[in-house]
Order: sequence, then C-alpha cells, then structure tokens
Amino acid sequence: MTSRLPSKINQVLQEWPKGTVATQTWLTERGVSRKLANWHVGSGWLARFGNRAYIRPENNVDWRGGLYALQAQLNKTVHVGALSSLELHGRAHFVPLGARKSIILISDRTEQLPIWFRQHPWRASLSHHCAMLFNSLPEAATTRLKCDGFEILMSSAERAIMEQIHLSRQNHDIDHVHELMRGLGFLRPVVVQELLEACRSVKVKRFFLWSAETSHHVWFERLNVSRIALGSGKRQIYKQGQLDHKYRITVPPQEGLPDV
Repeated sequence: MTSRLPSKINQVLQEWPKGTVATQTWLTERGVSRKLANWHVGSGWLARFGNRAYIRPENNVDWRGGLYALQAQLNKTVHVGALSSLELHGRAHFVPLGARKSIILISDRTEQLPIWFRQHPWRASLSHHCAMLFNSLPEAATTRLKCDGFEILMSSAERAIMEQIHLSRQNHDIDHVHELMRGLGFLRPVVVQELLEACRSVKVKRFFLWSAETSHHVWFERLNVSRIALGSGKRQIYKQGQLDHKYRITVPPQEGLPDV
C-alpha cells in the first residue's frame, strides 16, 4: 500500500497550485481520504492548515490562496467585491494606508465559510457579506485576478459599485460611493443594463442611476431606464438629505433641490 502513496500524492501536487489551500473535499475527489491525508502530514508531504484543510510544507499562503480553495474546490459564490474589487481595478479613492488591508468578500447566496478560513489569522482584515443582490449575473460581471500561479474571481467594476452602494449605510458611505461613481466613466452600458435589470434592491438601482446621471457619464445615455423596475414611493437613502424628485430618494445636498 505504501508504495502507491508517493505516486498518488505526486499527482495531487501536479494539480495543486502553489500558494493555495487544499481542502479535504478536493483531496477526496482525487483519491486521498482523510486517513491518507493524515498519513501524508506525518510523512511530510502535507502540512495541516486547519480542520479539513492543508497546505504544502513551508508554503506561504495568504487570503487569496484560501479564497481560491473556496471558489475552485468548494464551489462557493464568495468573491472579492465592492470597494475591494474597485481598488484592485485601480478605481478606488481614499485607499487606506497600513499593513493590515481590509478586504470585502461577498457571496451571492446565503453560505457559511469554513472555520479554517474564518478563523485563520490572515495578514488582512476580511469581512464577509451575503448580499444576494442579483437574480442572475452576466458572465461579464465577473473578472479574474491573476495571482502567482492561480486566479481568483472578483466583481467587475459595474457589479462592484452596485455592491458598494448596497453596503452603504451612513451618510459618509453614501458620499464616498458617489465620489467613486464620478471616476467610473469607463463602465460598459450593456453590463450595467443587465445588472440593473437583475438587481433586487430598489435602493441600489435608484441611487446608482441618480449618481451616474449627476456624474454626467456618457454611457448613462445608452441605458434604457424604462426596463429597470424602480418600485414605488419615496426612499430615504441620505439622512436629512435632499429629495430628488426624478428617482424619489434623498441624496447628498445638491443645488436646486429642496431639503427634506
């Protein structure tokens, strides 16, 4: 039996990108049971990373290598989203300084991340949100971030700004997201249209349209707003803000708008 072990683990190592986590689920699919994985830990082929999670011995793994395992091995919908995705696209303002970077992870359905990922002391501050923001997603709403030998999924800029609006709760969050929108003159109207039609949040759709229109982006004129369900009634988005009569939301103070 032991004579067959090296060849089996060698096959696993060939399929396993360096710098990433290997989950027990993924190993089992390749013929390495939990008992066999424990044997390989003892023999020095694997190093334990957490419950049902392993890394290569002496291999440095950061949060990206952990996220890769969630996406590629466990079929989680979690991805880099919102402000973090915009930062990685090079489109965010006011990027915080410091060694401990904040990373926003978003899932498109209700799902719990494994303990080994949630409790590991990553050199980044990770926050995870289950947004369930869209009924469906066009392929162009997801992009790939190339790491060293592997890729992870993250939101396109069009999707990321909508996610950031969804996460905004306080007035300073709204001010920030409007400032972000002003720098997004490159968005693709076809992708924006599909996302807005599939978006479940009236708040996100109304504020996105208001912010895009007041930012005077050329792509805004190519949207068909009549196909986007905007709900009924007024919505308070900006506390003690001003009412925009077209989109029926309160917004940051603007000239020519009445105070609410």
